[in-house]
Amino acid sequence: MNKVDYLRVSLIDRCNFRCVYCMPEGADLEYLLQQELLTDAELLKLIREVFIPVGFTRFRLTGGEPLLRPGVVDLIREIVSYPQTEDISMTTNGFLLAPLAQDLYHAGLKRINISLDSLDGDTFNAIAGFTGQTKKSRWGEVWSGILAAYHVGFDPLKLNVVVIPGVNDHEVLDLAALTIDKNWHVRFIEFMPIGNGELFHGKGWIDSEFIRQQIRDRWGLISAEVRGNGPADVFKIPGAKGTLGFISQMSECFCDRCNRMRLSADGWLRPCLLNESGQIDLKTALRSGVKSEELQLQVQELLTIKPEINYKQRESGTNHGIYHRTMSQIGG
Repeated sequence: MNKVDYLRVSLIDRCNFRCVYCMPEGADLEYLLQQELLTDAELLKLIREVFIPVGFTRFRLTGGEPLLRPGVVDLIREIVSYPQTEDISMTTNGFLLAPLAQDLYHAGLKRINISLDSLDGDTFNAIAGFTGQTKKSRWGEVWSGILAAYHVGFDPLKLNVVVIPGVNDHEVLDLAALTIDKNWHVRFIEFMPIGNGELFHGKGWIDSEFIRQQIRDRWGLISAEVRGNGPADVFKIPGAKGTLGFISQMSECFCDRCNRMRLSADGWLRPCLLNESGQIDLKTALRSGVKSEELQLQVQELLTIKPEINYKQRESGTNHGIYHRTMSQIGG
């Protein structure tokens, strides 16, 4: 069985973007009330007394948008202080990053993934859900956040791109070119049927090999001979400083090498992004006085059955394509 030691921790379900691959346009989402979120003390207790003892040593902070969580810098500093913590990283949309980049880096955050689905302001706005009367593009603030993170020391820097047919697929080569002169790592992610199933079924998805072939035809493409913490297959343009990663859950299922679980902002532990089976409610148990040792046993049991809870099993079940939480609510 693949070693599962990587926990994605959602700090908040709210987001200042409404990305189309994350939530349906016009959806009226019910966000968690403050009292429904794990408190800082509860989250740190779970990490320190439950997750670390059962073998989790690598943590990624997500959301919603994690930079909306008050005190996020202090949270990072505390998690970094645990001697068992081998790695801590963050995924953000970058909009609030520029003024926080230095503090995050000094707190001990050394790796960061920033969503950058387009280099064009109008396309960026459309993907991020800013349409209609919203004229100002958020692209400039995100780009400033990327540059700030790079200059304070986040090197390499990862940029996540969800490729949507007919929306941003024409920018693949421009986005890939960002890796040539800087040690930036662009990750092309296949659009998945969670968050906005209607758009997924309407637009479809583009497989990673098709994208790789475009890049191969333009510059050539070689194996980077590196493996990161995640499921990306990593390549590079010959002579480039950075790399190109491809996350291909739809075309090249990687369930057999999944090394992670997800903890939602309201304390649900989820073994698979694309399968809702097997979740356990750690927050309610914690608030009911269940001891950490008992919670460890629950997590251990879920780790034992995790190989049986995956996307392939989901697709063969009766709830094909139905998801009750958006990507932002899961902390994908």
